[in-house]
Amino acid sequence: MAARAGGPDMLQEPKFLSAGQFLLTTLVVKLAAMAALATMLARYHRFRHILIFEQRDWPDRLVFALGFGLPLAAGVASRVLLNYDAADLMLEGAFLAGLLAGPYTGALVGFAIALPALAVGEYGAPFFAIGCGFAGGGLREACPKEEIWSFSPFVLLSMPRYVWRMVKRVEVNWQVVLLLAIIGLEAIRTAIGARYSPRFFHLSSPSPWLTLAVYLATVITVSTPIKIWNNARIEHRLQQQEQLLLTAKLEALKSQVNPHFLFNTLASVSSLIRSQPETAREVIQKLSGLLRKLLSNHEQFVTLREELAAIDEYLDIEVIRFGKRLAVQKSIAADTLDIIIPSLLLQPLVENCIKHGFARKVGPGTITLRSWREGSTAVIEVADDGLGISTERLPQALSLGIGLNNVNERLRVLYGAAGRLVLSGSPGKGACARVEIPLSPASERIAV
Repeated sequence: MAARAGGPDMLQEPKFLSAGQFLLTTLVVKLAAMAALATMLARYHRFRHILIFEQRDWPDRLVFALGFGLPLAAGVASRVLLNYDAADLMLEGAFLAGLLAGPYTGALVGFAIALPALAVGEYGAPFFAIGCGFAGGGLREACPKEEIWSFSPFVLLSMPRYVWRMVKRVEVNWQVVLLLAIIGLEAIRTAIGARYSPRFFHLSSPSPWLTLAVYLATVITVSTPIKIWNNARIEHRLQQQEQLLLTAKLEALKSQVNPHFLFNTLASVSSLIRSQPETAREVIQKLSGLLRKLLSNHEQFVTLREELAAIDEYLDIEVIRFGKRLAVQKSIAADTLDIIIPSLLLQPLVENCIKHGFARKVGPGTITLRSWREGSTAVIEVADDGLGISTERLPQALSLGIGLNNVNERLRVLYGAAGRLVLSGSPGKGACARVEIPLSPASERIAV
């Protein structure tokens, strides 16, 4: 049944956007498309690597041209085939490519972007796009690189200050130059488009205010990817600095172990020189071989198998010193031998057992090494049946000694709360140092 005129069921006339509203919507979508593309590209490791280093070889430039140019060419194709004007980022894409990767890369990207337009008879598109690429590349050659990365969507807010500084100091302000270059390219596109429409694409506006919006959108569309990629560069550099700081800290902690171990071993040798000179000579020979390996080993991480081999060499020295008084037992799970642990992690624990557990003990003693997996955690224990540790001293034990404090600090630095050293024991019943290391991929950062 047809609705009566003027009645509550009267059919509503469809509403369409006005020319101005449609243009504003196109500009917003255009900006969003460029921001989305820049964000996606920043997620790829190879693309971030290209952004970090200013000196790029041709393979890197081709990767940049393909990664950035092909999506933009697809956008121009969408505009040509579907009349989707917001997808056309020819000016912005070619200029950006030249500004960040050089004039030839900018020209290559500009030519690739313009191919869909050329296919439908827009013969001026390739010349304009290549010109934008060369314009961006020319500015790259003249402009300090950090000035380019400082260009952001908020540059307009600081423009009065930049202009005043440029006039006052009579010097070039590159932020102003970059802004004027983008506005100039948009003015050229608008003028050519108005003269040769529809053979040359441009966004026509019905009013001066909307024309101003077109220019503003072009500036923001160029500056937004620079801002996004600059944030990615800063994040990458912070990660590198954090990694370098971590390496330096680990080296400092590791360097504490060697002098500490050397001092204790030389003290043992000095006690043997008069009473057992041959034994002292054998200890020195073993010590020289072990120190040669320690000083030539610069790896921050090793497998548990390799760490146990180093422990065996250290214990060879101590067995010579203590003779039959010292026994070593091992209960190592086969599935833990190839897990990655920090180098020289167990040696201070074994040394602690000998120094505090057996040095003043009467009679024989045993050091026991155990390892196993508990879910996503590897557990390694170094235990002894020596003199033990008092209840009063136990809470401060990790912070008092160099060896235990070193191990505890390295675990904290590397694994945070996921890795820890737990010390237990009682007087006359020995002590046990329990190391817990997460088995996640992050724990296997051999290349730190």
